[in-house]
Amino acid sequence: MAERGLEPTPAAAAALPPEVRAQLAELELELSEGDITQKGYEKKRSKLLSPYIPQTQETDSAVQKEHRNQTPASSAAQTSAPSKYHRTRSGGARDERYRSDIHTEAVQAALAKHKEQKMALPMPTKRRSTFVQSPADACTPPDTSSASEDEGSLRRQAALSAALQQSLQNAESWINRSIQGSSTSSSASSTLSHGEVKGTSGSLADVFASTRIENFSAPPDVTTTTSSSSSSSSVRPANIDLPPSGIVKGMHKGSNRSSLMDTADGVPVNSRVSTKIQQLLNTLKRPKRPPLKEFFVDDSEEIVEGIPQPDPNQPKPEGRQMTPVKGEPLGVICNWPPALESALQRWGTTQAKCPCLTALDVTGKPVYTLTYGKLWSRSLKLAYTLLNKLGTKNEPVLKPGDRVALVYPNNDPVMFMVAFYGCLLAEVIPVPIEVPLTRKDAGGQQIGFLLGSCGIALALTSEVCLKGLPKTQNGEIVQFKGWPRLKWVVTDSKYLSKPPKDWQPHTPPAGVEPAYIEYKTSKEGSVMGVTVSRLAMLSHCQALSQACNYSEGETVVNVLDFKKDAGLWHGMFANVMNKMHTISVPYSVMKTCPLSWVQRVHAHKAKVALVKCRDLHWAMMAHRDQRDVSLSSLRMLIVTDGANPWSVSSCDAFLSLFQSHGLKPEAICPCATSAEAMTVAIRRPGVPGAPLPGRAILSMNGLSYGVIRVNTEDKNSALTVQDVGHVMPGGMMCIVKPDGPPHLCKTDEIGEICVSSRAGGMMYFGLTGVTKNTFEVIPVNSAGSPVGDVPFIRSGLLGFVGPGSLVFVVGKMDGLLMVSGRRHNADDIVATGLAVESIKTVYRGRIAVFSVSVFYDERIVVVAEQRPDASEEDSFQWMSRVLQAIDSIHQVGVYCLALVPANTLPKTPLGGIHISQTKQLFLEGSLHPCNILMCPHTCVTNLPKPRQKQPGVGPASVMVGNLVAGKRIAQAAGRDLGQIEENDLVRKHQFLAEILQWRAQATPDHVLFMLLNAKGTTVCTASCLQLHKRAERIASVLGDKGHLNAGDNVVLLYPPGIELIAAFYGCLYAGCIPVTVRPPHAQNLTATLPTVRMIVDVSKAACILTTQTLMRLLRSREAAAAVDVKTWPTIIDTDDLPRKRLPQLYKPPTPEMLAYLDFSVSTTGMLTGVKMSHSAVNALCRAIKLQCELYSSRQIAICLDPYCGLGFALWCLCSVYSGHQSVLIPPMELENNLFLWLSTVNQYKIRDTFCSYSVMELCTKGLGNQVEVLKTRGINLSCIRTCVVVAEERPRIALQQSFSKLFKDIGLSPRAVSTTFGSRVNVAVCLQGTSGPDPTTVYVDLKSLRHDRVRLVERGAPQSLLLSESGKILPGVKVVIVNPETKGPVGDSHLGEIWVNSPHTASGYYTIYDSETLQADHFNTRLSFGDAAQTLWARTGYLGFVRRTELTAATGERHDALYVVGALDETLELRGLRYHPIDIETSVSRIHRSIAECAVFTWTNLLVVVVELCGSEQEALDLVPLVTNVVLEEHYLIVGVVVVVDPGVIPINSRGEKQRMHLRDSFLADQLDPIYVAYNM
Repeated sequence: MAERGLEPTPAAAAALPPEVRAQLAELELELSEGDITQKGYEKKRSKLLSPYIPQTQETDSAVQKEHRNQTPASSAAQTSAPSKYHRTRSGGARDERYRSDIHTEAVQAALAKHKEQKMALPMPTKRRSTFVQSPADACTPPDTSSASEDEGSLRRQAALSAALQQSLQNAESWINRSIQGSSTSSSASSTLSHGEVKGTSGSLADVFASTRIENFSAPPDVTTTTSSSSSSSSVRPANIDLPPSGIVKGMHKGSNRSSLMDTADGVPVNSRVSTKIQQLLNTLKRPKRPPLKEFFVDDSEEIVEGIPQPDPNQPKPEGRQMTPVKGEPLGVICNWPPALESALQRWGTTQAKCPCLTALDVTGKPVYTLTYGKLWSRSLKLAYTLLNKLGTKNEPVLKPGDRVALVYPNNDPVMFMVAFYGCLLAEVIPVPIEVPLTRKDAGGQQIGFLLGSCGIALALTSEVCLKGLPKTQNGEIVQFKGWPRLKWVVTDSKYLSKPPKDWQPHTPPAGVEPAYIEYKTSKEGSVMGVTVSRLAMLSHCQALSQACNYSEGETVVNVLDFKKDAGLWHGMFANVMNKMHTISVPYSVMKTCPLSWVQRVHAHKAKVALVKCRDLHWAMMAHRDQRDVSLSSLRMLIVTDGANPWSVSSCDAFLSLFQSHGLKPEAICPCATSAEAMTVAIRRPGVPGAPLPGRAILSMNGLSYGVIRVNTEDKNSALTVQDVGHVMPGGMMCIVKPDGPPHLCKTDEIGEICVSSRAGGMMYFGLTGVTKNTFEVIPVNSAGSPVGDVPFIRSGLLGFVGPGSLVFVVGKMDGLLMVSGRRHNADDIVATGLAVESIKTVYRGRIAVFSVSVFYDERIVVVAEQRPDASEEDSFQWMSRVLQAIDSIHQVGVYCLALVPANTLPKTPLGGIHISQTKQLFLEGSLHPCNILMCPHTCVTNLPKPRQKQPGVGPASVMVGNLVAGKRIAQAAGRDLGQIEENDLVRKHQFLAEILQWRAQATPDHVLFMLLNAKGTTVCTASCLQLHKRAERIASVLGDKGHLNAGDNVVLLYPPGIELIAAFYGCLYAGCIPVTVRPPHAQNLTATLPTVRMIVDVSKAACILTTQTLMRLLRSREAAAAVDVKTWPTIIDTDDLPRKRLPQLYKPPTPEMLAYLDFSVSTTGMLTGVKMSHSAVNALCRAIKLQCELYSSRQIAICLDPYCGLGFALWCLCSVYSGHQSVLIPPMELENNLFLWLSTVNQYKIRDTFCSYSVMELCTKGLGNQVEVLKTRGINLSCIRTCVVVAEERPRIALQQSFSKLFKDIGLSPRAVSTTFGSRVNVAVCLQGTSGPDPTTVYVDLKSLRHDRVRLVERGAPQSLLLSESGKILPGVKVVIVNPETKGPVGDSHLGEIWVNSPHTASGYYTIYDSETLQADHFNTRLSFGDAAQTLWARTGYLGFVRRTELTAATGERHDALYVVGALDETLELRGLRYHPIDIETSVSRIHRSIAECAVFTWTNLLVVVVELCGSEQEALDLVPLVTNVVLEEHYLIVGVVVVVDPGVIPINSRGEKQRMHLRDSFLADQLDPIYVAYNM
């Protein structure tokens, strides 16, 4: 690339001073970490290298090389591109407003700089089935709606060759860059797409490391779409060889525990002040930024600072302050009528036969001519009918001054004109609107709002139009969305009454009373009514007549919409004023015959034609069809969108083509208009032979800063504008600053054009506030004092007054995009996009450009309609090139570029794109794009700086900090086990097996367990004796068949049930160590069996106990495909056991002996087993018994998986210890019967029930709309005292709250629901239990959590997170919060790792490689200071904090609440901050109704967001911008990859936790079968 000019040769690089080399390396690192943008990197890098590089020749040679390297084909294609336009008529009337060969050339040049090579940007991958474009014939042909009419614009198509060359020299764009791989000569993207990474790297990260040469900002394409055609329906991207999965799996536990626990002050909780006063004080003294700046900077200030500060070198206006410019005086002509109605009356009575208006039929032939006599007589009839025939004599429906809607189609000017003048004569106020086509037209609701605010109850229309309106089944006109109820009145002559001879309309001289209301759509999409007075209407006609030099009897051809703007002013008002003849050419005729207006001018020898640039283009494209037309009669060709900066090239092209047909150069008269100010300026018809007015060639860069600079840099970033003539007669003009108070601009400054004259709107109807700011503007000078007292009207046009008082317009306020303090014009960006050869990909007239506000700045979004036949490759290529071109020419990044299927963007009535509605659809996620490219990395430049870790704080300073602050150390404890007397016999037994034997003797028939099936019937029960006997038989089988010795490990493979419990006690009886394992899923062996195999191997099991069915499954052929079935240990099925007793039961020599192993796969994909001793089992059961007050007369219901953690303890251990009855509900039975759990609780009147989050979610989602059914079934949950969710994570408050709210109606107490907290080292730290205060909640600041700090905030604070206490700490458990790095304790309300000390802590990990250090670190570790007792603590691996509350605990002391924030292993370190995945996922899940589930993980410093789509697949791409926006807004992170998948793809374990690492592995191994993968590069 030309950038290579700055690349030192290897020899030169070696010669660089070491410090420069070090700085370069540091830059590389920053870039790879994502701490610096590509642009910033290149800027800093070239700055570092500039002293060491001989500049000029190298750059030039690089540029030459660039041209040589281009393939002849591609350069040929580029040179021939501009000429293509003149040869073919390519497929119908493309909208050519934006055509300009200069601009095309400029864009082509810019793109030529980026070589035509394979893109290094990963192309998004997409399922083939997803976006089936409608077949080509079903789409409207392009010419039917490509006429984007509303927002005119067009321009230069030629600077783009040299253009991009220079501007991209230093900002090398990332799209078409080849990444030179260090190990291979081919580019890395192609290396990777074939899946053979040649580097010696062992993991993906290394592959990326070896690919980094040259500035490279995007990870290479791991999923290029060059896949084999193995399945035709969904093309899967080729795989990439991944390292063995072991490497990708999460690091070993504990190896990445890094967190910065600062001991800076949170909000102190001071016990001496009552909480209310404390809250008040906190609110009053809330500091601007939290204390201890060096630890934690509040981002919001950084972000506001982060918006690029004004560049000191940016151009500033230097001229003097402008003075208002006056137009020539309005001539006083003696025979001008006192009002427009008087003119009509005059011509209607004296020149009745003169033609006034000719309408054309569909083919463009004249079909009817309305004479002045007919216009007068019909208008009179209508006026009489409106005033006298619509109601009764005493109660007329209409009174003078009332508003009525005029609803006439664009091909019926005659009926419209009669209706309009009829209203004027009746002194009612016409409000012309478009004909509604469907119940929900684009923008229709806003039109309804206008009608409502104008108090309109009556609509006038023609018979034909009325028949065509959409009707309901019984033939009434439908109620349009947002419209008031209307009475429809047909104005065809046969329905009108002839007025009596003596009736005359009242036509006083024109005054300031309203004459009509013209609707106008604002940038936001709201519709306002500009009210025009009779005086303004008349003055405007006079000014136009004088400026255009109209004379009686002239013929005017009008191609514009006659209901508003110039079409109404010239074609309906000025023609009546001057007795002219208007020929109206409707839009529908233009579509079928684009030359029709030229033919009309020729046929009628018309003197004046009213057109838009679009009409010029259409005529040029069709002109070959008509050789012999002559335009010599035209003295004025009024180009009404001449205010569009792109109009100049249309006018030039049209002139060059039609000059040979007699068109005079001086006849072209651009004008500028706006609804508020009416005609702002118009070029007067020129004198033949006089020199044509000059052009302004302005610098785009200067324009973006609002100043006028003649362009000198390079021709690509120039804007050529033509003047729109002088100020109107009788008017005065000034230019004011577009934002803020109306300061007058300097002479070289761009501002909003304001006009003062009698001929302008008077107000927005019914909107006084907005009116004042628009219609009553008094400009002020630089000192702020008003200039004169004449009010001006803001026109909504941006421009300046040039030499000779000529007016130049450079854009509209509506199209203004303010990005990082610079102004860009939407039309300019559209033009640049279209100059990229786009014919194959998008429709020219259907591009919308708008800005959305994301993360404290405006971001540019470009949406275009894609042609049905465009291929993915073409579209992606076009999108990439558009991004480069806009970046190069406008120096602004595009945030999002979306392509939607043909004909899906909302249209305005005349075929243009409805911008505000498109923006609305984009923001609410219902645009349904078929291709999307997001580039947040390039345009979000205002992220706060990444956090640098502070050097660690030593224990001593922490200690002092604690003491000085008078802080409590953050610790909490449950009740003391020693003080609790138990008069139970259980106390004398140390082993669970002994307790079971004792119960079998003492209460043999007491039922301990009941197992239910999906129908709710009891399928199996176990009394103490039955369980004991069954266990004995299993123990004897272990000895006989298994030949096991005491201490051997036995895997128990059972479905949830009593068999599992019996096998567990059988193992204890035989002295074996049971390991419970979830059985494999018969339908999904490949996924579930390897985990079983892994646990069997890791636990070194000597034998597997299972059922016959599972035994067959383990040895089946399907199983053999997943694992090696020949090497299973002995498998014993326990279905039919011999009735045989053990001679004696095993009794462990000490309680410290191992009782069982607890294996579980953590959410990070780590399989860990912990060792539970007999004493720990006993202590655990005792603590739960005390907390939940369990004894033999109690019944509890358990709906949990019984394989690990607390779920296993509750299912298998507690009943035997406490003697209560457990009703067992296997969670998978709920899938067949959602009511099972709740109806069981109701049936047995159960007071305490335990479940998992997945069960709670199933009930909430499945039964949410069936509460009435539950009531009719008689289900009542008022019996529940505690409903406990067993979990090892932060409490999911939203789920708990929705569960409580839903089932409140059937008696569930909101206080009942609570959660537990456990971890691998200690399965039960907290459990709410029956006594003690309710769980408390706090709001913490999310931003401070990222900095490892806790800052408590009030409810409703922005960026706050609601946390709930995880139940009460169990008896005998002590908890302390520790800084995981210094291992020193932290203060109250500070974040740190939760450490626990308790008699039921596990005694260590059970691993193959016995790592003592890890064991000591996790299970027996000490605080670095502050603990004289030298307690041994176990590290839970969870971050949390302890906060002393105002509540009283059972012991009478103040209650200390423990809040769990999240697992350390799960956290993501991004930009130096710590993120908890659940917080990002919560934000993402909220944004769109079709997101079922969401999970996030990181991949080479990129944040990957996976969302499950439960809606239709066409919504998939709607999610990409929404996800990117919300993560940026709420978490200050840029999403790197968005993956949209089917529901159920995100793996969730039995506890309802997301397995994010599994997901990551599947993503990297490309096994997700995603609907869409978007790379936000």
